[in-house]
Amino acid sequence: MVVYNKLIRDKIPEIIRNHGKECEVRILNDEEYLKELNKKLGEELNEYYESGEVEELADIAEIIYAIAEHKGVSGEEFEKIRACKREKRGGFEKKIFLVGVSE
Repeated sequence: MVVYNKLIRDKIPEIIRNHGKECEVRILNDEEYLKELNKKLGEELNEYYESGEVEELADIAEIIYAIAEHKGVSGEEFEKIRACKREKRGGFEKKIFLVGVSE
């Protein structure tokens, strides 16, 4: 048996079984779940840094939504928070790089 010990997407066990393999899984408690989501976020971020692929950004977004929901914030509420921050502080379209600030 190859040991992975990592958080996986919900349909992965089914996909593994459909390929004629067996897998052992367990359900995490809330504390473990948040810890593993945070770890997974770092892993996916590293994968994006290495590949630059948009698909990795989709994985990151999925994890971000899962973290928000775990913290009691729905996807809709999260989008409102994001939009509010964007309204107040702007986005990143103008490619502005802050070099420094003088008093």
